[in-house]
Amino acid sequence: MRRITRRRALAVTAGAAAAPAVTTATAAAAGTGTSEGQQAAGGRNPVLRTDLVTRVTPRNNWLVTAVALQYSHRIDLRDGEIPPSAFQVKATVGGQTAARTVTRVYSSTTAEVDDRSRPGRPGDRLIIELDPNDSNARAAGIDPLPLDRAYSVRQVADVHTPEGEPVLRAGPFAVRNDNVTTPVVDDFAAGSFTDSTGFELDFRLYRPEGFVRNPQTRKRYPLVVTLHGGGEVADNNMTQLTSNRIAVTFAKPERQRRDPAFVLSPQIPLPRPMDGPDGTDWTDAKVQAALIELIDTFVSENARNVDTARLYLVGLSSGGRGIYSLLAKRPDVFAAALPTAGWGDSATMDRITHIPIWADHSVDDPVVPYREGRFGKPGTWTLMNALETAGARVSRGEWANDLPKAQFEARSRELLRQAKATRSHVLFTSYTSGTTPVNPHLAWAQTYENDVVIDWLFEQSR
Repeated sequence: MRRITRRRALAVTAGAAAAPAVTTATAAAAGTGTSEGQQAAGGRNPVLRTDLVTRVTPRNNWLVTAVALQYSHRIDLRDGEIPPSAFQVKATVGGQTAARTVTRVYSSTTAEVDDRSRPGRPGDRLIIELDPNDSNARAAGIDPLPLDRAYSVRQVADVHTPEGEPVLRAGPFAVRNDNVTTPVVDDFAAGSFTDSTGFELDFRLYRPEGFVRNPQTRKRYPLVVTLHGGGEVADNNMTQLTSNRIAVTFAKPERQRRDPAFVLSPQIPLPRPMDGPDGTDWTDAKVQAALIELIDTFVSENARNVDTARLYLVGLSSGGRGIYSLLAKRPDVFAAALPTAGWGDSATMDRITHIPIWADHSVDDPVVPYREGRFGKPGTWTLMNALETAGARVSRGEWANDLPKAQFEARSRELLRQAKATRSHVLFTSYTSGTTPVNPHLAWAQTYENDVVIDWLFEQSR
């Protein structure tokens, strides 16, 4: 890890992206690979490597969604299909071994899930997709689960081309996974920051591809700072990325192609800091001071490449509480914010009436009540009223949180049209009681999948 030492320290692990441990070129150099046109004869084709492919999902957090097998030779099914019943997959999680449900199997050139309706192409890998609704699909509890060698895969039926030519032979032996990959998450570097008092915050950092290719560039990028919820307070420097899609949203390839940006995702350490009855994580005096110093230091160290007119705050639950507190203390720093299911101080809303905010909250949230909030500090509904009283125009909308994506975004688009028509830069979405999946507190599942909201955020500038 490269560490910048002065009165304060900023450390970032080099090599943000995790490359496949065995590539086709590597296998060929070792004498086991073949050219693109060559395929094993008679279905004899040994497995060289087994990797788990995981995914951060909007509602079920971090899941194992596939197993990728790398073979010695290229697999060409000649437009044939592999039945899911040809493979058996078992997972040992939390000391319990149980089967996983195989949903699709196809060949590929990379260890990645193919979301197309007709997936796959001839290659040296086989992707075995798994049902994300399996009870043992999780990749983490409070901390990441130990998944190395936790999965076994056995081929139980021969695979043939449509003409009956053998492609892969079944066998008596199972293989176990060597590695775990998580697309997008693996592109975040791990780092730590020690502030001027000696307090340390771990963080993850995503650097835009253009900057990685040319660190000497003078191109300036926005900075998105994500504040996790209370459930992600930990010492693993991981679950702030994997327990929800708050950071992954801004680093996924399709978003980075539209809005390349730095994404900074700090994590509050254990034992949980609490300074007073409402010292809730990001408002804890030690944590907040370190967070402010981290942001200032990162911007200073990357002054040539960070667009200081486009610094954004995004947070959920206690992260939303952190946003309202931080905006009030640094009202001239941030261009916009997305607080979800948060709470704050009504008395400070007059300091932030000029800042674009798109807030959302479930009406029936039992953890952070919509009106009452927590620890005597009001929830989003009350804060929006306080903003309006202080002079901000607030555009409000309410709809179900379980609408299909297209309908959900259509409602968001209509609210945005309403806001533009009234020259309002504060928007507030309420989710109707009984419509937020899993738990009414988890209002953010659709928030960070909502392209209308994310597009709006990147349009804001000081």
